[in-house]
Amino acid sequence: MKIIVFLPAHNEALNIGGVISRIPRRFRPGAEVEVLVIDDGSTDGTADAARRAGADHVVSFPSNRGLGAAVREGLKLCCELGADIGLMIDADNEYPPEQIPDVLAPILDGTADYTMGSRFKGNIWGMTLTRRLGNYAFTFLQSLLLRRWIWDGQSGMRGFSRRAMLAARIVHDYNYAQVLTLNLVRQGFRMMEVPIHYRVRTQGESFIKFRAYVSRVLPAIWRELRLPARGSDPRK
Repeated sequence: MKIIVFLPAHNEALNIGGVISRIPRRFRPGAEVEVLVIDDGSTDGTADAARRAGADHVVSFPSNRGLGAAVREGLKLCCELGADIGLMIDADNEYPPEQIPDVLAPILDGTADYTMGSRFKGNIWGMTLTRRLGNYAFTFLQSLLLRRWIWDGQSGMRGFSRRAMLAARIVHDYNYAQVLTLNLVRQGFRMMEVPIHYRVRTQGESFIKFRAYVSRVLPAIWRELRLPARGSDPRK
């Protein structure tokens, strides 16, 4: 079995090495774990930092395309590299690499196709009230649209079966969080949330600005809902 942990990254040279060094490589007998980095047009040496930290594969975009585009590329490359299971984790050192086995356990056990590390079912340190309320609002919207309760719709730590990676559609380049869950659940893939420990970054800066986020994400959600649940990525 091959498991690929992939990290979309933009200007995370200060953080990415620490994340990669903490990724467990031997937690499942007979499983080979590889690390893939999608460098989204970084200008601070992120790709070099990833290689020094031991990344097995590093792919760099010539310019910044957006988090959605980087995650889409990561899912595609996981399949091309022969992954049976994929896990995406942010490169900002906010999510716990040590809990990768926990997040993947439902997929490995055959009880889920798609998992999310849930901050709000686990523990959170350092998140501002404004950001917490924004997470609540977008997660509640997803819950309403899918008619099922979701705890953390914006998690930056997610696991995928091979079937889920092959079927996943991300309809915009800016972000992926909401539209990816809507797409996979609408297709009938089994989703499960796993409690994780989360700590806000201490270095670097998040790309998220509230007004830009709302103005881009809401139209993308509408676009996803208007498309058939199944089908090829309309951007390809």
